[in-house]
Amino acid sequence: MIGAAVDALFEREVAFLKAMIRMPSNNPPGDCAPHAEMTKAALEELGFTVEQHPVPEPFSRQHGLKSIVNLIVRRRFGSGEGPVVALVAHGDVVPPGEGWTSDPYGAEERRGAIYGRGAAVSKGDFAAYAFALKALEDSGLPLDGAVELHFTYDEETGGFVGPKWLIEHGLTDADFAITSGFSHAIATAHTGVLHLEVVVRGRQAHAAVAATGADALEAATPILSAIYAERRRLAAIASDEPGIGGPQITVGLISGGISTNVVPDRIVLRIDRRLILEEDGETVEAELVRLIEGAFPPTPGIEVECRRILLAEPLRPLPGVERLVEALRVPAEALSGQPIDVTGVPLYTDARHYAAAGIPTVLYGAGPRSIVDANAHSADEHLRLADLRMATEVVAEALATLLAR
Repeated sequence: MIGAAVDALFEREVAFLKAMIRMPSNNPPGDCAPHAEMTKAALEELGFTVEQHPVPEPFSRQHGLKSIVNLIVRRRFGSGEGPVVALVAHGDVVPPGEGWTSDPYGAEERRGAIYGRGAAVSKGDFAAYAFALKALEDSGLPLDGAVELHFTYDEETGGFVGPKWLIEHGLTDADFAITSGFSHAIATAHTGVLHLEVVVRGRQAHAAVAATGADALEAATPILSAIYAERRRLAAIASDEPGIGGPQITVGLISGGISTNVVPDRIVLRIDRRLILEEDGETVEAELVRLIEGAFPPTPGIEVECRRILLAEPLRPLPGVERLVEALRVPAEALSGQPIDVTGVPLYTDARHYAAAGIPTVLYGAGPRSIVDANAHSADEHLRLADLRMATEVVAEALATLLAR
């Protein structure tokens, strides 16, 4: 019954996804209100009532974003006393970069796939979730409860003005959340991340009389050595949660200096520290700051400042998540004909905000067998039509199980 409803809607679903891809919504810069307006109109064409929740500009800009409007669709079934299930996807995407063989905003369809930035992460789930709800409506099954669509626009920068903002403003009463996934697997956990900026300040001087200055790059060198020694130490640690792996540390950005013939007076390092489930973010941050500050002896004219850019705690499974897992796994295995892994993933997402609010949460959506297969965040990102269709039916079937009278 649901499968027939998905099939009847699938041509419209593909057109919906192509429209989502063709309008850029890059983050940065995070000027995504126009995309939200277009998405609202597309959802209304499906017969949904769409709430717009614009985020005040000062708060958006505080998080490095220009314009953000969050969208919510609420659909109640029966008495509405059953569980409320939120389907959460994000419409902001990373900039396309180079190396594409087609227009990154062209939504070109070839070899059974749609190519374009955001096809897999995660405009594909805008389509899968919206049409799963539409297929559920059209199935006419006896249901009790509610489904909410939460379509937000800041996952690429942490989810603070999307899901976290919606939750903190009391705009959802969800009992469960299914958030964008990037593979056939059902993810119940993911890593966290700490982004730390380290500023080493010295004193500039002419290179001909270098001793009259205070070389910030020289002071930064033992800091780098300490960080890479820490990387070697972390390599021996692994999480007990399948799929998570071990903690990671990377210096992803270095900037500074004035000119070739000037002693550098300022060096900036940006550090990415991935957290496993067994770690606490604030404890890791304090330990890393101590490591950095203790990496070099006190030196006249040298100062070191550590500043947190982002701290995202890991997604940890909550009691009740098994209901979501089974509701998704049964139809996923039936449609794919293969076992579906239940695992953690070594990346961070905005799913953690729902879990932090006490809402059992998993990641599952319109992804390929693995995130690498889709070229997610890379050139030629794409989503296979067969995977889009399968995810749409799986999510609809899961909703029917969770909301069954």
